[in-house]
Amino acid sequence: MAAAWKRVKANKGSAGVDGRSVQGTGEYLKQAWPDVRARLLDGSYRPEPVRRVGIPKPGGGVRELGIPTVVDRVIQQALLQVLQPLIDPTFSAHSHGFRPGRSAHGAVLEAQQYVQAGYRVVVDVDLEKFFDRVNHDILMDRLAKRIADKGVLRLIRRYLQAGILAHGVHSDRFEGTPQGGPLSPLLANVLLDEVDRELERRGHRFVRYADDCNVYVRSRKAGERVLQALRGCYARLALRVNESKTAVASVWGRKFLGYCLRAAPAGEVKRAVAKQAMHKVRQRIRQLTRRTRGRSLQQIAADLRDYVPGWKAYFRLAQTPRVMREMDEWLRHRLRAIQLKQWRRGTTMFRELRTLGAAPDLAARIAGNARRWWRNSAMGLNRVMPIAYFDRLGVPRFS
Repeated sequence: MAAAWKRVKANKGSAGVDGRSVQGTGEYLKQAWPDVRARLLDGSYRPEPVRRVGIPKPGGGVRELGIPTVVDRVIQQALLQVLQPLIDPTFSAHSHGFRPGRSAHGAVLEAQQYVQAGYRVVVDVDLEKFFDRVNHDILMDRLAKRIADKGVLRLIRRYLQAGILAHGVHSDRFEGTPQGGPLSPLLANVLLDEVDRELERRGHRFVRYADDCNVYVRSRKAGERVLQALRGCYARLALRVNESKTAVASVWGRKFLGYCLRAAPAGEVKRAVAKQAMHKVRQRIRQLTRRTRGRSLQQIAADLRDYVPGWKAYFRLAQTPRVMREMDEWLRHRLRAIQLKQWRRGTTMFRELRTLGAAPDLAARIAGNARRWWRNSAMGLNRVMPIAYFDRLGVPRFS
């Protein structure tokens, strides 16, 4: 429990339906923990309902999250810390999501190996509202085959059945495992491992990360057969395939965990950032560097340092250095335009450009078109505000 508390405290997060923050829960548990502990041990503990919040999906729509109270997050985290070492070793080697020592990078690299070996058609399966559709009875049956402790099973079922509070209205939950609880990813892997084992039994090459599953085959005809078999596997678990987002298609350019694969010379397969992910990062950079926000380049650079390194770390497997260099050039172009707009008046612009070392004719030409910031940003300004200028400001690089 002490280790679980440290983990929840480090993760921070918002309050549940009781309104208690992590800090407030710490104060509360100093008095209440003996009672909570006693109820956990005698089997009378009842979890609080989860607080429902919606977050926008990149492709449109809303993803529903269920935020448990901090007390319930601590208890779930403690359960996870005990159960994961027992259950995780029984999972398929092709499952990469939410597992110790595994990551999305491992899944992408495994997918690349299959494509490099000649499996150029992918069965890209999308499940319809997976976390909202998990059948409690089926999940508990699969869990009972791995856990003998009746008290633990009873507590997990109570977490599954904990109600939902949204807009002040309480509703019961009869299916689904709320995203937002520490235990949900492990439970998802328990349920979906059955499909992994069936794919292994049939000798297929596949990769799964949470509910994202890609199966790699040599032909579309083989892919259609695999998809039909998968529909049956998921139906036995009371899960439905989202037919509008599921496809049997060529692997080239198909998005998987933000990456895509591209054919390179000499038959080599290269990893790249998917088009959708590139569009998303450009949109985020535009938000951080809007010319109407009235902030200095130093402030903008600080915002970029909060965002770019994390993005770059996730997409470090991309084998497309030219694309990253182009992102750097585009970002610096935007920042030069911002600086010109902040100078605004032609006389101020001329003076500041001269201070930076611009030749008089260049400074005069740019200042003469003072309001054409984007065009001016490309008008020889890269010699006045070179890469080193932005490095000194602390602007992070993509390449």
